[in-house]
Amino acid sequence: MAQITKETKIGELLQLDKDVSPILFSIGMHCLGCPASQGETIEEAAMVHGVNADELVNAINQKLAE
Repeated sequence: MAQITKETKIGELLQLDKDVSPILFSIGMHCLGCPASQGETIEEAAMVHGVNADELVNAINQKLAE
């Protein structure tokens, strides 16, 4: 089972499993394909979008565990 951390980059996450995209869309991250977002960490994306990074990581890891 794959697990991510706050240091995982968005690009790496999407390569791991594109089915997590709805979670990212739900926090307002709609530019998943743009170069800036690809190099952002989960923690950076959470901060920019006003979301708790630990909660976001937990939600993504739950999805990855399915």
